[in-house]
Amino acid sequence: MAIAVLSGLVRPLIEPHLPPEIEARWYTSVEEMHALAPEAEIGWFDLDKKEPMAEAVRLADKLKWLNSIYAGLDFLPLDLLAERKVTVTNGAGINAITIAEYVVMLMLTHAKGYREVVRAQDRHEWLMDSPGKLELSGTRALLLGLGAIGGLIKTRLEAFDVEVVPVRRSAGAGALGPDDWRAKLGEFDWVILAVPATPETDGMIGAAEFAAMNDSAVLVNIARGAVVDQNALVAALQAKSIGGALLDVTTPEPLPADDPLWSLDNAQITMHLSGRAQSKMFVRSAEQFVENCRRYVAGEPLAPIFDPARGY
Repeated sequence: MAIAVLSGLVRPLIEPHLPPEIEARWYTSVEEMHALAPEAEIGWFDLDKKEPMAEAVRLADKLKWLNSIYAGLDFLPLDLLAERKVTVTNGAGINAITIAEYVVMLMLTHAKGYREVVRAQDRHEWLMDSPGKLELSGTRALLLGLGAIGGLIKTRLEAFDVEVVPVRRSAGAGALGPDDWRAKLGEFDWVILAVPATPETDGMIGAAEFAAMNDSAVLVNIARGAVVDQNALVAALQAKSIGGALLDVTTPEPLPADDPLWSLDNAQITMHLSGRAQSKMFVRSAEQFVENCRRYVAGEPLAPIFDPARGY
């Protein structure tokens, strides 16, 4: 009998469908989770706060399979998970649809100056002209990160006649290689970040990259705040050396109230809400977990797999 330590919040979605070979133990508080974690062969320790999740992983020394709704798990003790040879499944793809839709929304909001339209409505003011006149059609987007989210961003933007050029491990077939894209930054209207948070992607967009972008180009970040050198971004926005930044993620989160990003008219901040702008996240996660439970009992591969050694 495999013991699974799971949140009571998902109990109605999961309990009726668990295989008899798995015994669930439910927690309704951080204290209960930490008390049960050492018993867990299977753990699903998701919370809004990350440190209690990390502590549960550290306590779960019998853990063989860790599941999470989060796609990025850089806040967990990944070295410990790798050392213990824990199989990790994450939420890659669960929020992909809504995040891809969010990217299109952000880009259209910028293109049409929609923030100014909303503000005019708040003032009861009838605008005589559109504050934004950019059409997505005919623009070019550099897409860094072509996983589950990036793939859906690409197809949705192509429906708007945006030319999307992804970055892949090897160049060709309309893609740029990992050593090629920086030299071509000035050719793009949009630079979209959908990469995982790893040591290799940390600070990958900084002062040099902003200097290489054209002065109307817009950065779109739905990856992690750490992927961007935020001080360099603020400097580029203040100097108006780039066209703008559409940021669902920042460093830190929550962004302090006195951070200069809040006050820049060429920055939009959406408080890491892109993955939450939907109603099916927990249902999809529960369905995926139940299917993985069936596979676990049958000795079949689980999916999607997160590799703690690579960080994605």
